[in-house]
Amino acid sequence: MSKGGDGSDRPHEDDTPQPGASRAPLEIDVLTLFPGMFSGPLAESIPGRVQSRGLAAIRIHDLRRWGLGRHKTVDDYTYGGGAGMVLRPEPVAAALDVLRRPDSTVILLDPGGEVFVQSRAHDLARREHLIILCPRYEGVDERVRSMIDLELSIGDYVLSGGEIPALVIVDTILRLLPGAIDAESTTEESFTTGLLEYPQYTRPPEFGGATVPAVLTSGHHEAVRKWRLKEALRRTAARRPELLEGRALSREESKALAELGSEESEAGEAD
Repeated sequence: MSKGGDGSDRPHEDDTPQPGASRAPLEIDVLTLFPGMFSGPLAESIPGRVQSRGLAAIRIHDLRRWGLGRHKTVDDYTYGGGAGMVLRPEPVAAALDVLRRPDSTVILLDPGGEVFVQSRAHDLARREHLIILCPRYEGVDERVRSMIDLELSIGDYVLSGGEIPALVIVDTILRLLPGAIDAESTTEESFTTGLLEYPQYTRPPEFGGATVPAVLTSGHHEAVRKWRLKEALRRTAARRPELLEGRALSREESKALAELGSEESEAGEAD
């Protein structure tokens, strides 16, 4: 990860890349009114390691840098009345004039945007340059949307601003970059295949009267694979059945679901 101006390991703030400078495989510029919210989370764990290995470069920019007038104003009251302030279009446009380039994807975090899912994370991890705009207050002037390539939401609820959604999205993307973590970890986890992940166990083999399924200690890799698929389907059907709706099931998945149905019927009869 790049060294900050104080020599510490943290994302650079307002460190605009210079023409001709070497580039990481993925670059992310974040526009925010609260840059301090990013330093800790992006310096730790996988995000920190990804940056230290040169797999990604993350720069945090204070939107007030492009604010208007002596007070660096970035927001104003909304026309027509109503509570709250709205981000003005001029600071956003000025920031994008500096940061945007031909390979950029500009993302606005907005409750009305496309719901962020794993497939979109994979898509963004293959891009070269992301610019993420974090709104505050009542959102952005509608004219800002014409400057945006993609609007994203992390769920149907309201947060104080776009900083936490930005951290969620950045973390999700960084761990998908080649070399970030063990590739097998990202191919078998929840949502990568459209299913929830199967149950996981570690030592001890018995705890609180619950034991590790014998198949997992059998050393039979094919039996383990089949058990994991079946348990992933069982968990998905129980917790997120909508993920199975319209899913093109493989022959093996159809068979496993039929077996689960038979098991449930037998359990019901036994009761």
